[in-house]
Amino acid sequence: MSALRKPRLLAANSVAVLIAVVVAFPLYWMVLSAFKPEGELLSTDPRPWTFTPTLDSFRRVFTVDGLGGYFVNSLLVAGAVVLVSLLMSFLAAVALTRFRFRGRTVLLLMLLVAQMVPVEALTIPLFFLMREVGSVAPAFGLNHLGSLVLVHLAFSLPLAIWMLRGFVAAVPAELEEAATLDGASRTRFVWQVLFPLVAPGLVATSVLSFIHAWNDFLFAKTFIISASENQTLPMAILVFFTPEGNDWGAIMAGSTLMTIPVLIFFVVVQRRLVSGLAGAVKG
Repeated sequence: MSALRKPRLLAANSVAVLIAVVVAFPLYWMVLSAFKPEGELLSTDPRPWTFTPTLDSFRRVFTVDGLGGYFVNSLLVAGAVVLVSLLMSFLAAVALTRFRFRGRTVLLLMLLVAQMVPVEALTIPLFFLMREVGSVAPAFGLNHLGSLVLVHLAFSLPLAIWMLRGFVAAVPAELEEAATLDGASRTRFVWQVLFPLVAPGLVATSVLSFIHAWNDFLFAKTFIISASENQTLPMAILVFFTPEGNDWGAIMAGSTLMTIPVLIFFVVVQRRLVSGLAGAVKG
């Protein structure tokens, strides 16, 4: 058996390495293009290396007016989406797992169906919806960051709830019974016992919510129409797309800079991320 396992293990590792290379190559090309001088970048004979790296593309990115404000806006939107979605999805997962009520199965199916609708198909209806919301609550209407937070929550919550439901269900009901016998209320059990136990799932869902909100371009372009002070970081890259020609070096440099906060977030939560994703699959 061991003689058969070694070739299989080698083949599996080779396939994994090949997939990793294919996935990582676009990221490598993006970073490489950000450091390439303009002559090499526009060459008809592109090469996957450069011997004359330069920071000129990054300098052009930092000359964009309001870049710092764009960064802060993106951070505010992504941070708000992560915090609110974690709180709401955790409480919803507890309710759907620990309580039996009429329409529970229908609600779970609706969460799955919500993930199947293309984002592009909902953009125009959401635009009109946000316009109406703005007449009642201006902070959540068009040209305000609140509209982006609401829309991203609507798309992040169904997946987050479905993932966390598996983690909550994995916690034995006997544990809650034991906590009740020890005098703990249901609220205390949820926040002091259940919440720490599902922490890996919370980390996994927070990563997905953060990436979805941080990299958003479609909703930011649609809902932030004229308020330039409320534009997010992806919108800053638009200045390098011009009728005269696209500044691909600056575009790649801006894209590279945008990935840094995501990488930092991954480094901070990576210890719990793997176990969180594994738990979601088991759930």
